[in-house]
Amino acid sequence: MTHIRIATRKSPLALWQAEWVSAELQRLFPGVTTELVKIETRGDKILDVPLAKVGGKGLFTKEIDEALLDGRADIAVHSMKDVPTQLPAGTSIRVHPEREDPRDIYATVTGGDLDSLPADATIGTSSLRRIAQINAKYPKFKCVSIRGNIQTRRNKLGVEVDAVILAAAGIKRMKMEDQMHGYLEVADVLPAVAQGTLGIQTRDADTQTNKMVDALNHTDTSDRTRAERAFLARLEGGCQVPIGAYATLDGDTIHLDGLVGEVDGSVLIRRSITGNREDAERLGIALADEILDAGGRAILAALYASQA
Repeated sequence: MTHIRIATRKSPLALWQAEWVSAELQRLFPGVTTELVKIETRGDKILDVPLAKVGGKGLFTKEIDEALLDGRADIAVHSMKDVPTQLPAGTSIRVHPEREDPRDIYATVTGGDLDSLPADATIGTSSLRRIAQINAKYPKFKCVSIRGNIQTRRNKLGVEVDAVILAAAGIKRMKMEDQMHGYLEVADVLPAVAQGTLGIQTRDADTQTNKMVDALNHTDTSDRTRAERAFLARLEGGCQVPIGAYATLDGDTIHLDGLVGEVDGSVLIRRSITGNREDAERLGIALADEILDAGGRAILAALYASQA
């Protein structure tokens, strides 16, 4: 009998994701047993500081990596938007199940859209990517950092902020859509790289586990993720920088949108590229280079210097 230990963060959403993977493995491989290895990461512990000021990559993954490497866990389940582009040697993000809604979603004190808010409204979000794009569209709004799990952040509405913006994927997985009031469409606010996508990390040498995990892969999601992650890697970015990307597929044709922006919204550099899905990584790199040359390099250099 095969027993698979699944490393996961402790938040309700992370546990939902790990339990979903557990159920899928047991459905596909009758007789397999699983258990969750619940881990608190550095990013989970530091809640009173904006993410961009905490510093360092792997805020939500390092301790999980360690559990995988030292044998306490056999696989790890991640939200891909939190995963650094470089992983510990001997491990890989093996598969991506089908992507959930990639958009951002909001709730407001008025119950209406963002345009229904007063000019000096406060918008709660911990994402520099969101802040840059909201500042560009609504320069009179004030964006303030809010941290915690999605329930905690949602509960700050009307107490600390006039609106909250969250990832739609998490809201849908936790069945909280009835607490929200609208979506930010991709055409207006580009999502984080791989937003809505799960990644299952394994040890490369664990042949038996890898064979089972491979059954959970969704090819279209994997190809889109390859393009977006290659874009992010070329920019040397993480989840605490104003970078957005979103790939779509039409048959074998992949279309990738990418963005780098000033946090204050004064400059947003958004470009796109189209090609064959087999060239997903090359397209992501090419788009990143175009944006870097168009002014993104200076924006990111200044941001990294300010965070150092």
